[in-house]
Amino acid sequence: MEEQEILTYVKAAAPALGLTLDAQRAAAVAQHFGRTVAMARLLEQAQLAPEDELAEIYCPAPFPVKEAQA
Repeated sequence: MEEQEILTYVKAAAPALGLTLDAQRAAAVAQHFGRTVAMARLLEQAQLAPEDELAEIYCPAPFPVKEAQA
């Protein structure tokens, strides 16, 4: 996507999401979105296999339980 296409997309998608964006905010969102698109393109080019994904080994710590008050 080109810069102007991204801005057009942001301006069209905002009302569908119930967001009101002025021109300056829309431009900032488009800039961030464009950066995200660029990063996604880089990731698509990476030669990764399913076993390269580290999400499987993530194990969150148990939620702390408050001790019962007497």
